[in-house]
Amino acid sequence: MNHDPTVQPKQNKAARKTKHLVFPLLLLSLMQAPEAGYALSGQKATTLDEADKAFKAMQYSAADSLYNCLVPVAPESSDLYWKLARLNISIAEAIPPNERQQRMPFYAKAVEYGRKAVQLDENNANAHTWLAAALALKADKIGAKEKLARAAEIKRELDKALALNPNDDVAWSMLGSYNYQASQIGWFSRFMGSTFVGKMPKGNLEEAEKNFKKAISLNPRVIRHYHELAKVYLAKDRKKDALDILLAAENKPVLMKSDIRRLEEIRKLIAKLKKEVGEH
Repeated sequence: MNHDPTVQPKQNKAARKTKHLVFPLLLLSLMQAPEAGYALSGQKATTLDEADKAFKAMQYSAADSLYNCLVPVAPESSDLYWKLARLNISIAEAIPPNERQQRMPFYAKAVEYGRKAVQLDENNANAHTWLAAALALKADKIGAKEKLARAAEIKRELDKALALNPNDDVAWSMLGSYNYQASQIGWFSRFMGSTFVGKMPKGNLEEAEKNFKKAISLNPRVIRHYHELAKVYLAKDRKKDALDILLAAENKPVLMKSDIRRLEEIRKLIAKLKKEVGEH
């Protein structure tokens, strides 16, 4: 069974014919649209806006088609490339975790797009945020060695993102994950790891807690922020706090396809924690 969220149901013959006509015409109109430096204008800006709307509606296949229409005609747009990085991360995260081979190409593309976005504009905070996210998620799925090898770069990108935009909730949330992951490395592993990969990452649960709380304060609608903070509380054996934050997350809106799976995990954890802390 194919779980790839980019695969859509079969279209009828007329719909397929219309699609084949629409995108060449769209590409032609984009090529004729005027530029305003690196900022998109005219039909290009309209197409980018439509792609953003499709992404927010979780129509990832449509968003992918629209963003990619812009690649040949807006090669200097940093915003286009970080949005492609974000999209590919979102597609990968929507695929079930046990289907690792299907997920990895999307993470790889996200890293590629993130690097391109940063290369085009070093002062684009979102470019640094989504490159860090792509590097972190790809490394996390590959294993501990890759995670350690990429730790310094991930931290550097997050620091740049937050220096450029201190109100970026995604960057704060990713920094929380960085500090949480780093806190799990024991002194012996830290010593052995430094022998093979250089300087080991440093982080602690207190910093991770602060990071996730900051992310929630900036954007209280994002399920991930709450879910990851709950993991920090569980690592600190604060089960009641973990339960409270998960209950707060339970009624937040689904903004990404991966939120559906997170909510399933959250509800299972709520049921478990209620028994453990004696709540009904």
